[in-house]
Amino acid sequence: MTSSLSALPNLNKSDGTGASIDDISEQVKGKHVALYFAAGWCPMCTSFEPSLMQFREAANSSGKEVEIIYVPSDRQAADVVKRTSSMNMLSVPIGEEADAMKRKYKIWAGAESLKLGMGRRSGVPALVVLDKSGDEVHFLAAESKGSKALGDWPLDDSGLW
Repeated sequence: MTSSLSALPNLNKSDGTGASIDDISEQVKGKHVALYFAAGWCPMCTSFEPSLMQFREAANSSGKEVEIIYVPSDRQAADVVKRTSSMNMLSVPIGEEADAMKRKYKIWAGAESLKLGMGRRSGVPALVVLDKSGDEVHFLAAESKGSKALGDWPLDDSGLW
């Protein structure tokens, strides 16, 4: 396992099945990678996603490919699969692994504050852009900025995996 992949938690493919290291390596190779914190029950998230998908399509078409990994605040695994299959994304498994990522980056839905605490820097939707070592390079505050936050995504070659 490369150092960048070891920085990621276990991931699922868009159909909800576990992704192997080879699957993940192939999917992120040569791309800009971001964690997308969101939930299907969140109106701000679902209204932000068409802009996110347009951004991904435009970036990929221009040769600056991006890979977005979904960190769910959904309430059921079936909801995660429905969302990731429609957006063609890898995802962090719902439950403890997703909660660990939320705590690490201090991003969770307000509805999760009883479980995760009050010390968050943002609610959902939000993105964390990672460098090739798996470290945070940029935070995209989609909760407060909406689709304008996507203009802050650094698409230079330094963040390629």
